[in-house]
Amino acid sequence: MEILHVSAECYPMAKAGGLGDVLGALPKYQEQAGHTVKVIIPMYRTRYLYRKEWELVHEGRQQVGFYSFSYSVIRERSRELGFDLYLLDINGLLDRQEIYGYEDDPQRFLAFQVSVLDWVSQWSHRPDVIHTHDHHTGLIPFMMKYAYAFRDRLQHIPSVFTIHNAQYQGWLGWQHREWLPAHDEWKSGLIEWNDQINPLAAAVKSAWRVTTVSPSYLDEIRQRSNGLEKLFEYEKGKCLGILNGIDADVWNPVTDPLLVTNYGIETITAGKMANKLALCKQFGLDATRPLIVYIGRLVHEKAADLLPEAFYQCLQHFGGRLNILLLGSGDPGLQTTFKEMSNRYVGSFSAYIGYYEELSHRMYAGADFLLMPSRVEPCGLNQLYALRYGTVPMVRKTGGLRDTVTDMGDPGGFGICFDQASVGDMVHAVGRALELYESDRVRLLGMQEYMMGFDHSWDRSALQYLQLYKSIL
Repeated sequence: MEILHVSAECYPMAKAGGLGDVLGALPKYQEQAGHTVKVIIPMYRTRYLYRKEWELVHEGRQQVGFYSFSYSVIRERSRELGFDLYLLDINGLLDRQEIYGYEDDPQRFLAFQVSVLDWVSQWSHRPDVIHTHDHHTGLIPFMMKYAYAFRDRLQHIPSVFTIHNAQYQGWLGWQHREWLPAHDEWKSGLIEWNDQINPLAAAVKSAWRVTTVSPSYLDEIRQRSNGLEKLFEYEKGKCLGILNGIDADVWNPVTDPLLVTNYGIETITAGKMANKLALCKQFGLDATRPLIVYIGRLVHEKAADLLPEAFYQCLQHFGGRLNILLLGSGDPGLQTTFKEMSNRYVGSFSAYIGYYEELSHRMYAGADFLLMPSRVEPCGLNQLYALRYGTVPMVRKTGGLRDTVTDMGDPGGFGICFDQASVGDMVHAVGRALELYESDRVRLLGMQEYMMGFDHSWDRSALQYLQLYKSIL
């Protein structure tokens, strides 16, 4: 098969979260399974862009409403990612350093989608499947079927849409309807939900198949999906939950070049301690204490607003018995709070505000425990990275966290789980972690060795996607 993935992110070219990691790994594993895989994303002005060689493969012209523009498509020459990576550029819209956060984001991503379809419709052949991801590409399945400029060439190509996070839906007011290319007006109901243009809802209605990034998240969005609950209940027959994997080549403590010391199951104790010593030295922490880390965005869905009080209570209740290290960015108020806490609790708490890929690898390797108290976690990759590096995940039982972590109190358990995204539950989980670290190091080592033996690579999940494609061809 020939598969085209369309996304807003792809690591290492552009990454804001798990979406980028998925698009940097899934296509590689599908290519290794014997298929031709292409990925196209916007041409942001990131460091990766300027470090690689590219070739121009297409130029075209399109418009969004009354705004007419030229676009170009380039391809990375070396194929170092294991698949063909394409970038689409539109001067004035996509030539930005950041992926998201601009007032004209709706217009930017609509122009990207229209241009992608214009490019594909001019191919001398057709891809077997077009796989789109999240609301930034959610109007593509609709336009493939019903936009006059594209439907003759594209309406018979199967489309798959993956929901990485249903909380963000790309809403547009009806006054922006003129931005859409001319289409069959009788089908306008497919792009509407709750009196707005809703790209995520449009994709769920229009795509041939819809997937979520974990089975539990598919169940949850029928109960809690920011207003789309009835839609997911109605469309459940064409929906499937496929658990994300991780790139086992990138996330491998045996070979990871970003670590101070590499290690495997047989050398886990010495390897993790070497990385922990370096990490604690860097941030002024005591390596004899257990190290608890948080890695992620500082946003409501991650329950980051609860972290300051939870950390304060832990530092007060447990005194000098633990270290806490945070890596993340997001809410400006939270960023300021964590900087202040770093100054107040010197030697016990530290925070790095921002995105730092190398540091995240070293934190997974050097930490004893990873905290993930998420209110919403469609799949979660951080806990899978933690397992790979022998770091015990402390997670709230939701979405993919429920699917991938079993509490140490249950048969075969290897993690610490809690029910509510609350300060009390987090503090209790930290207490359990301290007791394990201080009183039962033999059991802790057994849990670490056990979890490092798991296979959470993309092999199985990539096969499930391939089987899904074949079922609709």
